[in-house]
Amino acid sequence: MADTTGNLSDAGAPRDPGPAPRRSSWRHIGPGIVVAATGVGAGDLVATLIAGSNFGYTLLWAAVLGCLVKISLAEAAGRWHLSTGRTLFDGWASLGRWTTWFFGVYVVVWGFAYGAAAMSSSALPLQALFPGVMDLAWWGVACGLAGLAFVWFNQYAVFEKVMTVLVGVMFVVTVYLAVRVAPNLGDAFAGLLPVVPDGEDSVLNTLGLIGGVGGTITLAAYGYWVNAKGWADTGWMKVMRLDNRVAYITTGVFVVAMLFVGAELLHAADIALSGGGKGLVQLGDILEDKYGTATATFFLIGFFATSFTSLIGVWHGVSLMFADFVTRLRERRAGGAAGEAGGVAGEVEEFASGEHERSWPFRAYLLWLTFPPLVLLFQGEPFRLVIIYGVLGAAFMPFLALTLIWLLNSSRTPAEWRNGRLSNGMLAVAGLLFLVLCLKEIWDQPWADFF
Repeated sequence: MADTTGNLSDAGAPRDPGPAPRRSSWRHIGPGIVVAATGVGAGDLVATLIAGSNFGYTLLWAAVLGCLVKISLAEAAGRWHLSTGRTLFDGWASLGRWTTWFFGVYVVVWGFAYGAAAMSSSALPLQALFPGVMDLAWWGVACGLAGLAFVWFNQYAVFEKVMTVLVGVMFVVTVYLAVRVAPNLGDAFAGLLPVVPDGEDSVLNTLGLIGGVGGTITLAAYGYWVNAKGWADTGWMKVMRLDNRVAYITTGVFVVAMLFVGAELLHAADIALSGGGKGLVQLGDILEDKYGTATATFFLIGFFATSFTSLIGVWHGVSLMFADFVTRLRERRAGGAAGEAGGVAGEVEEFASGEHERSWPFRAYLLWLTFPPLVLLFQGEPFRLVIIYGVLGAAFMPFLALTLIWLLNSSRTPAEWRNGRLSNGMLAVAGLLFLVLCLKEIWDQPWADFF
């Protein structure tokens, strides 16, 4: 049993035999689809398109490696939840109060800035599909309110089904585009060889592509979705691992398909895209000129599905994490009595029953993601906020990778479920990769103008 003051009991002590493993079955798949849909946003697709337009197929290997790195992170988060019966924040709290301070500051600042970005990204394809109906900012407001209402009034089961449908739309659109541009398969296979292109900052750009595809706080939310699905113990471990592989195979298909489009449609014509969601609107115009209005419209529908799944995925998953964060803080202040009374099974049942989704911290964070960021839609993001958001966002992924290494190699995790060599190697690679990208992000900020 965990001491909610921050010290977990010795999870490595001998235990009764665990529950019988459940058979890996496609019918159980769910949280992986959710994490794949949430993790791949418009910015990820544009980054991949730009990589394809600049370097052709040369960095295909980097995109594939990025998916493998994310598999290791999400698997580690899911394994922690299932093997210990504890949430990830519970584990972080056991490492010291610094983790609570970091997460508390991060989740507030990040949520404020991300809310505006997600609403704007979802609004762009709608404005392109329905020109002249209303301004971009008001489309953003409509998307934010729609996401709020959907997550507020529905629990995980409905949320997962809707995300699955939207992922289906994303899958069909991206694969259709990849086939339509007629990729050169010989060059594509050659792109699986690890080669770094020539050019200034090419190494850092390659690392950025590896680290930037489908890698956000939603990787940490994966364990919470696993519990919300009702997976509560190590009997679900095989199912979780299959689910996680499906997540990043799906992500890999999105990434490879968009790199094909960048390599064939943009690289050959030497067309440069803008960053962010505007780049996808620009691609829609290019597709209309080359393939007609129907293809462009089909693409914009897929663009909306990509952006809106990221919006509602964060609205749901990060709100679950925030609800757990607040709950554990309240238990700590109450001397751990609530945590001791509930027990391990009680913690999991809170997620599976939807109790957290009806809690005031969950809904308070939903409101925080939706309403304060509306100011940014109409006035633009304050300069200093952009810098703080960039630094905190870059710091989260090395924080996640390194704390997972710490937790899963300690007595906090039952001995049979601790990291092996492969897991430690992949998490170490992830930690080093994201640490380099974090330092680059900090270095690139205009600190002279900040003060």
